[in-house]
Amino acid sequence: MRVSTSLDQRQGKRQAMHDLPTETADVVLIGGGVMSATLGSMLAVGDPSLRIVVLERLDGLGAESSGSWNNAGTGHSGFCELNYMPDPTDGTRPAEIAAQYRESLAWWSYLGREGLIDPADFIHRAPHMNVVFGVDGVDYLRTRHATLSAEPLFAGMEFTDDPATVGRWAPLMMDGRDPAEPIAATRQLAGTDVDFGALTRDLLRIVADTGGQVRTGHEVRDLTRGPDGGWTVGGTTAAGASFRIGAQRVFVGAGGHALHLLQKARIPEVRGYAVLPVGAAFFRTDAAEAVGRHGAKVYGQAEIGAPPMSVPHLDRRFVGGREHLMFGPYATFSTKLLKKGSWADFFRTLRPHNLHVIAAAMAANLDLVRYLVTQLASPRRRKFAALQRFWPNARFADWELVAGGQRAQLVKPHPRRIGELQQGTELVVGAGGTIAGLLGASPGASTAVSIMADLVRRTYPAEAAARVDAAFADDAGETLFPSEPCA
Repeated sequence: MRVSTSLDQRQGKRQAMHDLPTETADVVLIGGGVMSATLGSMLAVGDPSLRIVVLERLDGLGAESSGSWNNAGTGHSGFCELNYMPDPTDGTRPAEIAAQYRESLAWWSYLGREGLIDPADFIHRAPHMNVVFGVDGVDYLRTRHATLSAEPLFAGMEFTDDPATVGRWAPLMMDGRDPAEPIAATRQLAGTDVDFGALTRDLLRIVADTGGQVRTGHEVRDLTRGPDGGWTVGGTTAAGASFRIGAQRVFVGAGGHALHLLQKARIPEVRGYAVLPVGAAFFRTDAAEAVGRHGAKVYGQAEIGAPPMSVPHLDRRFVGGREHLMFGPYATFSTKLLKKGSWADFFRTLRPHNLHVIAAAMAANLDLVRYLVTQLASPRRRKFAALQRFWPNARFADWELVAGGQRAQLVKPHPRRIGELQQGTELVVGAGGTIAGLLGASPGASTAVSIMADLVRRTYPAEAAARVDAAFADDAGETLFPSEPCA
C-alpha cells in the first residue's frame, strides 16, 4: 500500500508540474555562479533585448564553487601552476591558459570602463611565484623558466636560486629555513588575486539592470525538449511552489549538479560521462605578522598522485576589504557534488553506461586513491607540517582549518583506456546548440570569459558575438588597476 501511495504521489506531482502555466524566456541560465554570470553579462551587453532568466537554488549568488572562500582566488594565468607543465620543456598548456586569462582581464576591463562593474570590488595585484626545494626541483624550475621566457605572454618572469633573493620576494619562506637547502623561485609581478564571489554578483547585476530576472531559491529538477526544439525548465522554489519556464536556449552552469541535469535533458553528448567528488580544506589566518610580510601567491610542487587542484600554495587573499593568508588545499571526502548539496549527489549521476568508465579511470589512478587515503587519515598537526614546509616558523595557534568548495572531477570515456580523469573543464553543447553545460573543475573560473565567448560565437546570433568580441580589442586588463602598483 505504501509503495502504491508513493507512486501515486510522484505521478500526481508530475501531472501538477505539467498543468502549471509556462513562463517564456529567450535564455535560461541554471546556476548563480561565475559561469552563468559571465554568459549572462555577455548576452545582456551583446543583445539587451534578450529575455534572460537566471535560476539559483540557494538563497544567495556565487555561494558554491565561486564563493570567496570556496576557491583560492588565483587568477590562473599559467604563471605559477606547475601541474600544467609536467614537462618543463613544453609550455603549450600554460600559454593556452595565459591567453584565456588575458581575455578575462579584457572583458572585465571593458565592463569597468563602461561603468557596469567596479574592478576594485573583486581584483587586486598579487605577484605569482613558484618555490621549489631540492636539486631536482631547482633543475626543473630553471628549465621551466627558460622555456616560458621565450613566450611573450610570460615576459617579465624572474628566476632565482639565491636564498637571499627568495627571502626578499617572500620573506616568510626563509624564516627558520636551513640556508644550505637548495631552493629556487620564479616571480611574475603581473599576477592577480580575484574574489570570484564578488565578481559573480557584479556580473549578475548587469543582467538584472538590463531587464533580466535573477531568481534565488529556485531549484531546477527537470529539463524537457519540446517538439519546437525549445526547452521547458521545471523545478521548485524554496517555498515549495513549482515553476515552469520555456526557453529557446538553456545553459547549465550548476557546478557539481551540471552532469545530472544534462543527463535529465537526455542529450547523447554526455553518454558515458561521469564525475567524482573532490573536496578541499585550507588553513587560513589574518594574523598581522603573517599578512603584513607576505604579498604573493606562492605555488609549490604537488605530491605524487595528487589531483590537479591539490598543488600546495601559500596565498595572499583580499576578501571583503580585508587581507588574509591561506594555505592548502587538503583533500576531503564526501559524496556531495556541491558544498551545500546532498550525500546522494554522486549516486544520482551513476548510469549503466558510465560505471565501467569510472572503474577504469580509478584503476588507472591508484596513486590518486593512495593520496586521498593518506590525506584523510592525516591529523590536523600533520597537515600543518605541510604549511611549515613553506613557512618553517608558522605558529599553529594562528591558523584555522576551514572547508573549501566541493568539486566534480570529470571522468570521460577513452577509446583505449575505457575511462580517464579529465583535467580542467569541458563545454558540452547539444541539441543543435540549444543547450550547453560546463563540466569539470580548475581553472574554470579564471577562463570563464574565454569559454563563454566561445559558446556565444558557436550558438548565438552573429551580432551578439561581434559586440562581445569588440571588447577583447583591449589593453588586456591594465585599466583594471588604475591605482595599484605592479610590484
